[in-house]
Amino acid sequence: MYQGRVELTSKDILEKEFSIDTRGYRPQEVDGFLDQIIKDYRAMTEIIDELIDVKNKLNDENLSLKEEIRNLNMKIETLKSAEGDNSSSADVLRRLSNLEKIIYGKE
Repeated sequence: MYQGRVELTSKDILEKEFSIDTRGYRPQEVDGFLDQIIKDYRAMTEIIDELIDVKNKLNDENLSLKEEIRNLNMKIETLKSAEGDNSSSADVLRRLSNLEKIIYGKE
């Protein structure tokens, strides 16, 4: 999903070799810092994967709720047409309110 947006993997960082110069960086410091980067990078990848899972679950739940709303709206329309002109606006509003309570869990 995020392929191409992140250039380095934790393996790339781990296997990175630096050239050593007489006036260069101390290899122990570089290695220590790279170890910290690898740890953070792995943690970030795990967080991203968890967030993707949460997003997918929420999308599924959202689709399910939209379908339920569509079905309830169809039932309302069916009831309206079955009752014809005999039903009052107050009765329709009461039924709609009851259906919304069912959908949103407020009783």
